[in-house]
Amino acid sequence: MSNKPDSDDELAGTEQPFVQHLMELRDRMIYSIIGLAVCMAALALWPGPSGLIDLIAIPIRAHMPPEARLIAVGVFSPFFVPLKVLAMAAVLLSLPWWMYQLWSFIAPGLYSHEKRFAVPLIILGSLLAYAGIAFVQFFVLDKMFGFIQKFTPASVAATPDIASYVEAILGLYLAFGLAFQVPIVVVLLVKMGMVSVQKLRDFRGYFIVIAFIVAAIVTPPDVISQLALAVPMIVLYEAGIWGAQVFVKRTQAEGEEASDEKTAS
Repeated sequence: MSNKPDSDDELAGTEQPFVQHLMELRDRMIYSIIGLAVCMAALALWPGPSGLIDLIAIPIRAHMPPEARLIAVGVFSPFFVPLKVLAMAAVLLSLPWWMYQLWSFIAPGLYSHEKRFAVPLIILGSLLAYAGIAFVQFFVLDKMFGFIQKFTPASVAATPDIASYVEAILGLYLAFGLAFQVPIVVVLLVKMGMVSVQKLRDFRGYFIVIAFIVAAIVTPPDVISQLALAVPMIVLYEAGIWGAQVFVKRTQAEGEEASDEKTAS
């Protein structure tokens, strides 16, 4: 009697030695670094470090006196701060390339249905990260600095240090970029079978509290920025529940089709 499997494993025979995996990982990291270097060189040519500083300074300059400028307190701040901004901008610009390299590394070990599921998540994750950063740049910073400037006494000239300003907004970029990944995390938790859609609905009240706690920790101590982070997290959590529900229905439909085909054969 032959022990023929019900269906062939599409990954059978694709195993690679551990050393080959390390070599592949090394190549992907080299490609990622090259992509980062290319983005840094392109941004250095245009708009240049000074242009990037001027861009991220737009929200706070809008709430400063017309002739006021950001100041550089540190001796090396005029050199290192623009370089830091250039590096962070290059990381953001090369994010899709980094995600592609990560995808190329793990794709050979995935089944076809997993590849179909992973590609949209990678694209959506990158877009959500960009959306979070854009939300900070074009909405949160303007409202936050407008709120803070209202409490500045008339006898005080609000001229922030460029180093502290860049550090603060980069922290906000990172916080919002990660917070906007909530739908991805929710869908992945459902896909891995760690939680069900119903449990996510039941956890909704606790997540609202967690969102406000996280916002209070990672944002400056003003109401505007805290609400600007907590509210989108709650909305994105609901979007993640909806996406997980759609995924479950689609998975069940595909499973029923595969069962029907197997029965018919």
